[in-house]
Amino acid sequence: MSPGNKPSTVLQQRLFYKGRRFDYEVNRLRLPNGVEGDWECIRHPGGALAVPVTPEGKLVLVRQYRFTVQGRLLEFPAGTVESHEDPAKTIKREIEEETGYRAGSWRSLGKFPLAPGYSDEYIYAFLARDLQKLETPPQQDDDEDMEVILMSPQELEEAILAGEPIDAKSIASFFLARPFLD
Repeated sequence: MSPGNKPSTVLQQRLFYKGRRFDYEVNRLRLPNGVEGDWECIRHPGGALAVPVTPEGKLVLVRQYRFTVQGRLLEFPAGTVESHEDPAKTIKREIEEETGYRAGSWRSLGKFPLAPGYSDEYIYAFLARDLQKLETPPQQDDDEDMEVILMSPQELEEAILAGEPIDAKSIASFFLARPFLD
């Protein structure tokens, strides 16, 4: 293994918080360059996200209240991958719950780390096509405050470039899906 790919050595691992969705730990590490120190980490099971496209070419997003930023963000539907669950199963459930649509075809767009400076979370992104509106949309969870928004790819790109409040996983996934949207 080259020195650039050598992993850190864990000298001590301390769990500070075990939560419903993630754990928070502090690790005493020796980096490959020999430096020792404490690094905080959020351990997260990962998330799955869909870039849903209607037969008319509109993107299906949600405007969701997020208490951490004290406001609403424009996002693609997404959810936390449950323990031992395939991310494709996660997003098929979440797209129905959050938007009231079911997709007939799916394409993986890959996976990417969300915030590797402090979390091990990966986002598994998918393109969802052949959408059909459910006759009876599911009831939202009590902790969800969102509305469904339809936008053209051009409108979303303009919103991103204008600096509208859009989360990073949605921006990254949009650009992964962009070659398949025309």
